[in-house]
Amino acid sequence: MTAVVDTTSRNTAVLVAFTAVTNLADGVTKVALPLMATALTSSPLQISGVSLTLTLPWLLVALHVGVLVDRVDRRVLLWVANGMRLAVIVGLLCVGAPSLGLLYLSGATLGVAEVIALTAASALLPDAIAPAGRERANAWMTGAETVCNEFCGPFVGGLLVAAGASVALGATAAGYVLGVVVLLFLVGRFRVARATAEPVSVHADIAEGLKLLWRNDVLRLMALVLTVLCACWGAWLALMPLVATGAMGMDAEGYGVLLSALGVGGLVGAVSVTTLNRVFGRRAVMFADIVGTLAMVAVPVVTGNLVAVAFAAFLGGLGGTLWSVNARTIAQQLVPAEMMGRFTAAAKLFSWGALPIGAAVVGLLAEWFGYRLAFGVFAVATALLVVPFLRTFTPAMVVGMDRR
Repeated sequence: MTAVVDTTSRNTAVLVAFTAVTNLADGVTKVALPLMATALTSSPLQISGVSLTLTLPWLLVALHVGVLVDRVDRRVLLWVANGMRLAVIVGLLCVGAPSLGLLYLSGATLGVAEVIALTAASALLPDAIAPAGRERANAWMTGAETVCNEFCGPFVGGLLVAAGASVALGATAAGYVLGVVVLLFLVGRFRVARATAEPVSVHADIAEGLKLLWRNDVLRLMALVLTVLCACWGAWLALMPLVATGAMGMDAEGYGVLLSALGVGGLVGAVSVTTLNRVFGRRAVMFADIVGTLAMVAVPVVTGNLVAVAFAAFLGGLGGTLWSVNARTIAQQLVPAEMMGRFTAAAKLFSWGALPIGAAVVGLLAEWFGYRLAFGVFAVATALLVVPFLRTFTPAMVVGMDRR
């Protein structure tokens, strides 16, 4: 028992450290690439195209990556993903002054690497962490992800881009190298033995993952709600660089500060999620994500005040973390280890796959009608989730799920 606890503690520390350093690098990149695009064009559609390329791979390759994750050593796949990221950053550094086309290509490659990394990491966690430690590990990892990707990363990214794009890209390269080294300290075996040795087609594996997601009421509800919420996040992240530097009159450093409000909310959520679950129940805590996302996209419709927009972003980050920790813990209870890759990929196809759709739709709407109407459409879509969530995610459902 002591050995299991020690291994769980060590692996938790390793995974949190890996999450922190790689997401810090991702956070810098998330600021750097769109801001590099604003130096080349003022078109909302073309600028949102950078965010589109970063997230489009979730629609195009997620299901096939899920099959790969269930067939290959998951830690090796994390190394491969970081290698892809490094190749892109080094390429941009060598070019010096990239064109929009090169930014799109770089974003697409980074997007594929993210699909591999996040799917492999989600599938790997149940093999690395004992069941009793998973909620804590999920909270810490989610906290590290949101703080570094949405708080420290954007804030530092704004400062680094102001100093020069090459400085920002160099910092991300260092983060990815450190992530590769950290994984060397992970203990365990991370290639899951399949129930049968008989060869199974890729399409049959994909179908099995989709069936698991769709036939479980809890998993299906979470996927459908996240489809809308992630579309809102994709829209906000795609359009806000132009809104912040244009209508709100901010510079790159100021935009990084605004974006970091998401991470502050995420940190608060990660620290408080266990207590909030105990006091208010999982249903109310997950519902907070709908409220937070609604505020995030609705506030820019009515005001360009920095404090108001930043506070709404804080609520969005808070709700997102509360949902993520609970959703990950639920999935790890309900999904067999040998199917975690395929389930994660199928779930993220519905959720993260909505990010590029949100980015594309908001870009078109803003191009034709202005950013206020564009954000307003997503606010309405979020509000429409309230009744279905409360009717479907009932207290009885939560009690039954927690007993499994």
